[in-house]
Amino acid sequence: MKLTRLFSVLMFVSFLVSCEEDSKLEKEISNVEVQFDIERFDKVYANADSKDLPNLKKTFPFLFSKHIPDSVWVQRMQDTLQQELSQEVSAKFQDLKNSKADLQNLFQHLKYYDQSFSIPRVVTLTNYVDYRNKTIVTDSIVLIALDNFLGGEHRFYQSIPQYLSENMRDDLIVVNVAEQYAKKYIFQPKRQTFLDEMIYFGKLHYFKDIMIPFKSDASKIEYTEEELKWAEANESAIWSYFIEKELLYSTDSKLPGRFIANAPFSKFYLELDNESPGRLGQYIGWQIVKTYAKRTGDNVFDIMKMQPEELFRKSNFKPKK
Repeated sequence: MKLTRLFSVLMFVSFLVSCEEDSKLEKEISNVEVQFDIERFDKVYANADSKDLPNLKKTFPFLFSKHIPDSVWVQRMQDTLQQELSQEVSAKFQDLKNSKADLQNLFQHLKYYDQSFSIPRVVTLTNYVDYRNKTIVTDSIVLIALDNFLGGEHRFYQSIPQYLSENMRDDLIVVNVAEQYAKKYIFQPKRQTFLDEMIYFGKLHYFKDIMIPFKSDASKIEYTEEELKWAEANESAIWSYFIEKELLYSTDSKLPGRFIANAPFSKFYLELDNESPGRLGQYIGWQIVKTYAKRTGDNVFDIMKMQPEELFRKSNFKPKK
């Protein structure tokens, strides 16, 4: 009993020290100088007419393809669907204070960990609810399609599967942007095995752990709190299934669809399938990468470049019981 109590005390002290160190780090990061504005192209375009087009093309050249004639852009200005999209976006996003605060926090973290990082232009627009391209990130520009963040119950999303539309919320804007940055930092050219896929997405989510620690774990992986709790409670059983079925080094092309890709649930082909959240392979990959990072203390960018097999082997991963 005494040993158990001593262990508990030591664990509590360790937890307090860790929290204090995290607090000091975040305070230091909050002092990183970051200046940017969110440019509301969506509003400007909604209020423009044909005579404004030359100036728009000059100000936002990256949004106008040279292969598309001006008549198409003018026609889009007059399109009733475009006008309706603009009205809904304008009503929802009268300002972007919360999103700007989140993006500033993200940029501060990126600049703290990568001194070569340049603050990008941040531009909002609409894209006819192309939910596969909610955000786009380049070295100098961040594009945010606001019509993809109107809230899961919005009438525009009625034809979109619920497991996708429920994550079309404004509080996830920074999560989407952070993930696009993660993809730029990851170097993993080959994704042949199930383990490769798990580690790739594990890196994506771990990158968010570092760059947007102010977001919950559920938000980072775009689960509900209930879905995250289910994954945590069943972590050992999920891992046992992967091991017993010898899935880690399998190149079966069906596995990403069963456990990695967006889906309403994961496909174990068991009765519990309907209870499970989708993308459980991503969740397990995330736990492996987190275990490796905690074990080694390696820099986040070094982790992004590690080969999946080496990372997995050195992680000594053991699932939560």
